[in-house]
Amino acid sequence: MKRILTAVLLVAVALLILFKAPLWLAALFVAIIAELALHEYIHLANASGAKLSPWLPMLCGGLLFLTTFALPTTLLMPAVGAMSLLLLLVYSFSSPLHRVLPDTAFSIFGLLYVVYPLSLLPLFLTRENGIGLLLFLFAIVWVGDIVALYVGRAFGKRKFAPHISPNKTWEGAAGSMAGSIVAGMAVILISNALAERNIGTVYFMEPLWQWLAISVLLNVAAQVGDLLESALKRGADVKDSGNLLPGHGGMLDRVDALLLAAPTLWFALLLRDYFAQSRF
Repeated sequence: MKRILTAVLLVAVALLILFKAPLWLAALFVAIIAELALHEYIHLANASGAKLSPWLPMLCGGLLFLTTFALPTTLLMPAVGAMSLLLLLVYSFSSPLHRVLPDTAFSIFGLLYVVYPLSLLPLFLTRENGIGLLLFLFAIVWVGDIVALYVGRAFGKRKFAPHISPNKTWEGAAGSMAGSIVAGMAVILISNALAERNIGTVYFMEPLWQWLAISVLLNVAAQVGDLLESALKRGADVKDSGNLLPGHGGMLDRVDALLLAAPTLWFALLLRDYFAQSRF
């Protein structure tokens, strides 16, 4: 019951922010989530042998979010590079010499693994049909995760990756894929049907087969993202990244699938736009 109530509350807040909040508030909301997840990542890193204080990586994470909100999207990757160099500079003078490389590596990986993917979420809202894109992304990730849980519990027999996540099964993974495809197609078909009746502003122009392919790609990314965080936790000998969310563990446990799915959608859209423009 804790898990269900927490999930309902999180979904309700996310949808409220998505449809009603101005861009700056949406960016602030995601930035807070990113900082909480980054703090939990640092805990995992320290449990794996790092010796990081959270203040500097979290400061760089906040600056990265501020950059993506205030400056053009073309400066996002230069901002990641600048924050990485800042971490290297600070740790070169503040860490013991034998810790300079590992401290820098652990902290930069935190930016790339946690902050950069989540910083893309507000940027989706700056694109055409940004709300629809995020709704599509969330539906695929959330529904796939829910279906995987219940299908795996009811029918799961063959282990998917027992050395990383013993509870995951091939049956659950197949259920997740089916659930994500149904959810993604439902978002597109319902949104387009409502838009044709002048209800809502979400509309998907591209052929359905493109969104079907992207749905499959996003589900694979989401499941791999979940496994990646499980590998980090298992390597650190930690069950959950935190206890912030009743029934769900930590914030990092809740956004792990998005950390790979969000950039996958972003890159897929960039490739689609590139090939669409190259025809002319």
